[in-house]
Amino acid sequence: MTDHPDAAEMRERYARMTGGRKVEIMEGLVMLTGLYLAISPWVVHFSSTYPNMMVNDLVLGLALAAIGWGMVLFPERALGLGWMLIPVGIWLIISPWVATANHSAPKGIIWSNAVVGALACALGAVTAAMSLKSRGSRGAAKGTRTL
Repeated sequence: MTDHPDAAEMRERYARMTGGRKVEIMEGLVMLTGLYLAISPWVVHFSSTYPNMMVNDLVLGLALAAIGWGMVLFPERALGLGWMLIPVGIWLIISPWVATANHSAPKGIIWSNAVVGALACALGAVTAAMSLKSRGSRGAAKGTRTL
């Protein structure tokens, strides 16, 4: 495989797309954020008292972890999915008031979801910026403009 004429170009493209160590850090942070969110109903102790929030946090936590895992497996394609973390983060911030039965939640749920939601928004913004930067550098390398 190393004798293949495209092997060097493929290695260079992979290195350019992943951006080195920065992307690996983002993958890990997204996965850890998702895994914490998935276990947060048991960490903050609301799994039995607020079942709607338990399901919400478990499903969204697994989804965030899956996005992070997708960034590990398919860095060229999944890096562009980073913008999806922003609406998930916004939903996490407002979900304690929307997804609960009486439209209020204890401070532990509010703080947990607000911190994880803000972190998801920040990770999404950084990941989206990295994706746009890598697309811009590819367009500049080809001599084309990107919007």
